[in-house]
Amino acid sequence: MSTFDFTRRPRRLRQNPAIRELVSETRLHPADFILPMFVADGLSEKREISSMPGVFQHTTDSLVRAVAEAAEQGIRCIDLFGVPLDDDKDAEGSPAWDPEGVLNRNLAVLRKEFGDDVMIMADTCLDEFTDHGHCGVLSEDRWGNSIVDNDATVELYQKMSVAQAEAGAHIVSPSGMMDGQIEAIRAALDVAGFQDVSIMAYSAKYASAFFGPFREAVGSSLQGDRRTYQQDPANIRESLLETQLDIEEGADFVMVKPALPYLDVLTKVAEMSPVPVAAYQVSGEYAMIQAAGLNGWVDREAVMMESLTAIKRAGADQILTYFAVDAAKQLNG
Repeated sequence: MSTFDFTRRPRRLRQNPAIRELVSETRLHPADFILPMFVADGLSEKREISSMPGVFQHTTDSLVRAVAEAAEQGIRCIDLFGVPLDDDKDAEGSPAWDPEGVLNRNLAVLRKEFGDDVMIMADTCLDEFTDHGHCGVLSEDRWGNSIVDNDATVELYQKMSVAQAEAGAHIVSPSGMMDGQIEAIRAALDVAGFQDVSIMAYSAKYASAFFGPFREAVGSSLQGDRRTYQQDPANIRESLLETQLDIEEGADFVMVKPALPYLDVLTKVAEMSPVPVAAYQVSGEYAMIQAAGLNGWVDREAVMMESLTAIKRAGADQILTYFAVDAAKQLNG
């Protein structure tokens, strides 16, 4: 009678790199990555962000070169954030829809340079452009407390999204977490003749401490927090509700942000979403891996790839990551 030890069967598929690759359940590809990028007014040369080593605020010239480098590695989409001068900010964030504002001006440059070879996504939020650093217009509730006015903000998002489309954005990405923003932006784009411009909705965006280094990256003026409109890290059901509403309102993609601390949310969203699901490996996630790697505490490249694999395995179709170029180089050999 045969006495096979079936408990050893899984190990037979791990014996060497070739067989591990053969049976791999999760595969990364450079086209999975979306590279977040920053372009700033008032610079004569690109400037490294101190809390995000290897990430820069770009000039127009250095931005074009960096996008070209990303494209050479197979990255097909970038997400652009604009950083205006402090003196140009105001209470409404009007540089956000100014055709000559830092974001729209550079969107136009990139679209002219790369056409449809690289998808140009624009951050559609007012926080970089307001002098108070919030994602919308401030007003007071009936008790005199300062609040972000949802409906007034959504009207400005409509103006901003149309301006971004006019500048050449293929995709707009509303990140302010205002109720009804996707429906309103879709309507504004369609009326303006931009039915072909897609919307990536920040559907499950949490009020996270992992965003810290991003504040430096965009020169944020924020005092306080955004907990009244971003989601509570303790909750998941409201993320599924937000996602469902965004899909019903016309989102072409939905997103979970941050990524690694919210893999459970990402998996739930991926299970229920009929549209592509993105996840944003945010500045704090990037900074921790970079810092640990630079100090020799972990193998930076190995942890980078493992973290991205985990995000893909959890259900992400696209991954926004500051590691995009480095990870693509690894995948390309």
